[in-house]
Amino acid sequence: MDAVDQILEQWRQTRPDLDVSAMGPIGRLSRVFHHHARQMNETFARHGLNAAGFDVLATLRRAGPPYALSPGELMASMMITSGTMTNRIDQLIKQGMVTRAKDPGDARRAVVKLTKTGFDLIDQAVAAHVETQNTLLAALSDPEIAGLDKGLRKLMAAAEQDGGL
Repeated sequence: MDAVDQILEQWRQTRPDLDVSAMGPIGRLSRVFHHHARQMNETFARHGLNAAGFDVLATLRRAGPPYALSPGELMASMMITSGTMTNRIDQLIKQGMVTRAKDPGDARRAVVKLTKTGFDLIDQAVAAHVETQNTLLAALSDPEIAGLDKGLRKLMAAAEQDGGL
């Protein structure tokens, strides 16, 4: 019996009229998310990054050569506001991880591009991040991971359909 089971049992005793079965998976997802986020943030910090900086650098890196996207393309990929995106880019420019320049193909547009320093850093950080994620899921077998992923994919699709993501 874990902490969530104890909470569910308390609700069943004090409010037997409620079906609290959905509280179990939601409560566990929340607790696991917070634990995993802390672990991943520690990995980012070891590389001098936070989750926001990691997200921008990783998005540019996985875009492939020339490792450059417009701020709008970055925003769409990360689903954040323009003000938040500008702040993230400005911080990474100060750290020498990215540059912002006019798009050579369209002077009306800016592009954000990984620097050599940013490229090298994100390659190291993403390898560590993958290792952390594998460690976080080590308690599950491969079929359990696949089943979890399948169930979460369905939940995510439903949330996206409702406009929640």
